Amino acid sequence: MKALVLCAGKGTRLRPLTFTSAKHLIPVANKPILMYSLEAIKNAGIEEVGLVVSPDNAEDFKKRFGDGSEIGLKISYIVQHEPKGLAHAVAVSRDFLGDDDFLMYLGDNLISVDLKEFVDEFNSGGYDAYVLLTPVDDPTRFGVVVLKDGKIVEIVEKPKVPPSNLAIIGVYLFTSKIFEGVDNIKPSWRGEYEITDAIGYLVKKGYNVSAKVIYGWWKDTGKPEDLIEANRKLLEEMSVTSIRGNVDHSSVIQGRVQIGEDTSVIDSVIRGPVIIGRGTRIRNAYIGPYTSIGNNVVLEDCEIENSIVLDETSIIRVPNRIDSSVFGRNVFLTTSDAKPRILRFILGDYSRTELI
Repeated sequence: MKALVLCAGKGTRLRPLTFTSAKHLIPVANKPILMYSLEAIKNAGIEEVGLVVSPDNAEDFKKRFGDGSEIGLKISYIVQHEPKGLAHAVAVSRDFLGDDDFLMYLGDNLISVDLKEFVDEFNSGGYDAYVLLTPVDDPTRFGVVVLKDGKIVEIVEKPKVPPSNLAIIGVYLFTSKIFEGVDNIKPSWRGEYEITDAIGYLVKKGYNVSAKVIYGWWKDTGKPEDLIEANRKLLEEMSVTSIRGNVDHSSVIQGRVQIGEDTSVIDSVIRGPVIIGRGTRIRNAYIGPYTSIGNNVVLEDCEIENSIVLDETSIIRVPNRIDSSVFGRNVFLTTSDAKPRILRFILGDYSRTELI
């Protein structure tokens, strides 16, 4: 079995973060979102992975993951030149997939489910297609399924009037029969080739199409608030305290905290769960729960919690506590003592700033 991970999306809802990085490479709890997916795939016993990327971001993924050998995988890169939908992504991956069964995974999803259990059920059930579902509050945003005796009898993409509240959460298992479905569908009203239509074709033709309903945690990390929620969840699960940097005697460390090498903590309070990368300097600061701090960050005379700070960013002399925020790479935020007291900004496209 192979895995196909879809990473060609542009991440427009995460701008400006995605102007300089693919959304799948944005760190959550100091690890790229995609890394969690790849680790789950590896733990399911799958070694060959095809990453479907766009021409714009292909080099970013290759630079980060290479051939996959460092993480025990064999990674191939498949370029989807136009964003024509999930079924189109399957179609352009035909040479990589061949006649093998495959797991398809949306690369910006985080799912607390054992993929190996899912794979084993697929293999033992003789299914042609098998998908993961979960109940959602707003089914109009998803592909929605109707089940009868464990079989899919109806499947609709983003219905205006949902026939159920069971949404597909971006994990699919297929045999090569899915190519028959992909070859026999037309673009939807969105102008895309929908994987739900391809699955629906298999249902109409009487193929063995089923689903598994899960009730665990799942997050599509498509918006900044989703990143913050995912960060909270992953830090909540962090069980190990590891302090590899230098913490002076006047600082207080409480709860589960991980501090990377060459990081210094001076006259500060850190309350976990918190993860801090390497080479970071923290002085006279408060870092509250559910905060991820990247590498080579400077935090001085400030307070921050429930937030994500990426590499090379500096936050200095900010009088109010920062909460529920995401800072990209190489951000500089400070205040000035000069008179007159003014506000001065250099904000990129799609930036969002709140002053209280």
